[in-house]
Amino acid sequence: MDSSGNLPEPQVLFGINWAEHPIGDQSTFSPQRIHTSIHQKTMHHHQNLGDAAALNGMLPPYEAMAMYEQPKPRFIFKMPRVVPDQRSKFESDELFRRLSRESEVRYTGYRERAAEERRMRFVNDCRKGYAEISMVASGTNLQLYFNANHNPYAQEQECDFERERGKVHLRSSFIMNGVCVRFRGWVDLDRLDGVASLEFDEQRAQQEDAQLQEQIQSYNQRMAESKRIYHTPQTPPEDHHRRGGPGLPGGPMGW
Repeated sequence: MDSSGNLPEPQVLFGINWAEHPIGDQSTFSPQRIHTSIHQKTMHHHQNLGDAAALNGMLPPYEAMAMYEQPKPRFIFKMPRVVPDQRSKFESDELFRRLSRESEVRYTGYRERAAEERRMRFVNDCRKGYAEISMVASGTNLQLYFNANHNPYAQEQECDFERERGKVHLRSSFIMNGVCVRFRGWVDLDRLDGVASLEFDEQRAQQEDAQLQEQIQSYNQRMAESKRIYHTPQTPPEDHHRRGGPGLPGGPMGW
């Protein structure tokens, strides 16, 4: 009781309402009593958390179904290198029609260097088997790769410095927009420009078509085999509710 005659408000400390215990009761304020009360309330809190976790673990049958699904097979299908009908695309595509006509080409490597150094580097690059060429009319830049070794038994050299004085004749096969094409032209060794065009590479196209068909056939076989192995009859959801989910003798209590 304070000086005004009012009783002080009850204080709660360590989860104990001290106003409910007489001040004269020394056992109320003993450390053992305080420790026991805190321990009991802590255990009760942990028990409540455990009950909540147990309730969360009781999954309905339709949610438990996902836990027992068989893993699906994974297939990696490589992007095809060519389109199914290469010749048709080469003849109908506007870009290929423009590139198939002879037009001006230029060497585009080392533009920041002096003219004499660029000539030397172009010759060195050709002898190593590559060259950076731009087809001026369409603005198409090409990175050409070819066999720079001189083969006397070959009908046509891919990089020929001896065919015409002051020029190098180049021939390079590659795949452009899903079509097998061949670059054919020449470049002046002094001006670093020339004339070239693209033509359809029939022999390379047949090889790529054969590989494409094998790839598609192999993919279809793997898909058919996976369907045969992993295909299992699906149980209706109502049956799962009645049986308590796949693999379970009965549903949880209350279902």
